[in-house]
Formats: sequence, C-alpha cells, structure tokens
Amino acid sequence: MTRSTATLDRAVAIGSESRSRAWGLTALLVLLYVVNYADKAVLGIIAQPLAHELGLSASQIGLVGSLFFLTFTVGGFFAGALNRWMSLRWALLLLAIAWSVAVLPLVVVASFAVLLISRLLLGLAEGPSSALLHTAAYSWHAPARRGLPSALLAGAASIAKIAVAPALAFVTVTFGWRYALVALAAIGVVWCVVWLTVWSEGPYIRSGKGADSGAGDAGEPAVPWGRIFRTRTFISGALLVMSVYALVAVVLTWLPSYFEVGLGYSRLQAGSMFAFPSIAGLILMLLSSVIGDRLLARGSTSRVVRVVVPAVGVLICGAILLALPSITAPAVAVLVVSVGYGFAASVFPLLNAAISEICPPRQTAGTLGVFLAVMAIGGLVAPYATGLIVDAAASPAEGYATAFQALGLVAAVCAVGALLFANPERDKKLVRGVAADIGTN
Repeated sequence: MTRSTATLDRAVAIGSESRSRAWGLTALLVLLYVVNYADKAVLGIIAQPLAHELGLSASQIGLVGSLFFLTFTVGGFFAGALNRWMSLRWALLLLAIAWSVAVLPLVVVASFAVLLISRLLLGLAEGPSSALLHTAAYSWHAPARRGLPSALLAGAASIAKIAVAPALAFVTVTFGWRYALVALAAIGVVWCVVWLTVWSEGPYIRSGKGADSGAGDAGEPAVPWGRIFRTRTFISGALLVMSVYALVAVVLTWLPSYFEVGLGYSRLQAGSMFAFPSIAGLILMLLSSVIGDRLLARGSTSRVVRVVVPAVGVLICGAILLALPSITAPAVAVLVVSVGYGFAASVFPLLNAAISEICPPRQTAGTLGVFLAVMAIGGLVAPYATGLIVDAAASPAEGYATAFQALGLVAAVCAVGALLFANPERDKKLVRGVAADIGTN
C-alpha cells in the first residue's frame, strides 16, 4: 500500500467517523426536543383531570396555554445572547435543568396560581431552546444538508405526541396527573447526564465567547441585525410559521379535550389519538426534507424546495380545515385534523433551514432565536382564543371545529404571502453581500 493510498483511506475513515458522530449527536438533540415538546403537550394531556380537580373553565385552561407562549416568546429573544455568553454545552444543560424544575411546583401545591406560574417559568426556559438546538445541529451539518436534521428536530413534536403522549395519558389515567409531571422531570435529568458526557460542537458553527474569532464561519463578518430581519424572506416566513404555530399550540393545548369532550372518545383514547396528527406530520416532514436535500444537491433552488413546497402544503391544510365544521362523524373529524396538520407541519424544518441560509454562520442562533420568538406569538394568541370560542359555542364540538377552521384560513393567507415574497437566494445575496463589503473595507 502506498503512502498516498494510506492517507486517502485514513481521510475516508475520519470522514465516516465524523458523519456518524454528527448523526449521533443530532439524535441526542432530537431527544431533548422530544422532552421539550412533551413538557408543552402535558398540559393538554392533564387538562381535563386538572380542570376537574381545580374547578377550571375552558377559557382558564386556554389562558394558561396562551400565557405559556408569552414567556416562550420573550425567552426566544435571548437565544443569541446565550449563544454568545456560553457554549452550547452549558446553555442547553442550563435550560434542560430549568424545565425539569419548572414542572414540579404544581405537584406539591395544586392551584391555578401555581399552574400559571409554573407554565410561565417553563415558557421562559424553553423559549431560547429551539434556536440553540437548531444551531447545535447545524454545527455538524453543512448548509446544503440541513433539511433532514431540521426535519428530525421539528419531528420531535410528532415523536413526543406519538411515543410520549400515550404513555403520559396512561400514567395520568392510572396513577394521576402528578405522576406525569414527575416522570417528565426525571427524563430531563437523565438527558442532562448523558449530554455532559458526549457533546462537542461541530465544525460549521461555533458558540460561546470564542465564536467571534471567526472559527467555523470562514472569517465571514457579522452584519447589522436589521438587515437580516427586514428581508422579505424573514418577514413573510415569520408570518407563515407564526400562523402554523398557532395551529400547533391549539393542538398541544386542546386536541385531547376536543377528542374527549367534543367527539366523545374516552380519556385514554383521546390521549392516545393525540399521536394521529403527529404521525401524518412526521411522515410528510421527513419525506419533504429528504427529497428537498436531494433536489438541492441536483441544482434545484432553495426557494422551490424550502418555500414553495411547504407553502403549498399549508394551503392544502387550510382547504382541509375549512370543511371541518360541516363534518359530523367523529372518525372523519379526527382524520381531517390529522391530515391537515400533517400538510402544514413541513413548514418548520424547511423554513428554518431557509432562514439559516440568509445570515452569516456566527449569527445563526440570534437570527433563529428572533425568527422562532416571532413564530411563538401564534401560540400566545390561539389557545386562549380557542377557549373563548369553545365557551361561547353551542357545543364543544362546534366550538373546536370553528377554531380549527379559522386557524386553517389564517395559515392559508400567510402561505400566499410567503409564495409571493420569500426568496432565500435573493436575500442571502442582499444580506451577506453586505458582509463581504464590510470585510473588504
């Protein structure tokens, strides 16, 4: 064997090991995101027994769900600051511990005030997490290959509802809602132990105080934040994900109640069927992202793959949900909500990847932090509005169906806006062309 052949073989082996590590660490990040979404979804799982024990109305449960997203939105704006102040290792560890602590006060003192404070604290701690999780994953994947990692992270919401929600429903029905909260806290602590032993950052993005040295970003200078946030891709994309996230927030807060109180299924059935929309969403997210990455590698534009495809999916979702109030068969209503949700869900991984394209690498966490914080405004409004609609409706089934119909209509309008205005390639040149100019002056 010649020296050059041995060198080539060693390079291939190192590259293979690096890719294996990249996907292993991506899986660990997905697991944390599953815990993140399980913490969100648990309110929907325990809503009815909690409301019965504390004497809460639908609008009060909806208010708690919406106020969670108030602090979640505020917390999102701190993602960039956390990424500058500390490494991803310590930032995500701190957030995961905070989640585990935040869900426990309600176990000790069950009251509406404690429920509200607990969810507010949880929202604040979870706010920066999505941007930091995406940044951590993107540090191990080149920009053209970020569709599938994005889909896996976004699919964590589906995994939480497919795998964790039925287990939480079983625990709630069998042992009581307090045990569901304790179980979530314990899972978070176990994840922290594993994280500390295995995590390291990838070569594409760096975090912490040393990130400004230019490591991992090819020396590309930062640009003014306003230049990024004023692009038509950022604005129209943010409105689109905000409208779809409103649907996600209502699903997290109200879907089991809709299945139980509105459609007549048992509590255990409702908790288990929580997974149906997520199964559809996960399948379509993974398919669209895998196919999208391959199309990009073959020369397709990012606009087509990461804007047009998900926007059309949201339009289909809107058309499907518009028909929901006219449906009387419970099984058909479950199918309509599930399929509609599935078509909308692909917007998250694809648009997150599109937004990460337009900014310099060192500004990824801050850009995604603001993008996802704006997205969370949809979650701030929709759960409380749904509670008000249900309380005012002639029947719970009618109220929930009307709320889903309105969500579908708003999302469809925002999808049209993204189709008209979003173009990652164009805005990357506008934003990062400025970076090149700054670097040469």
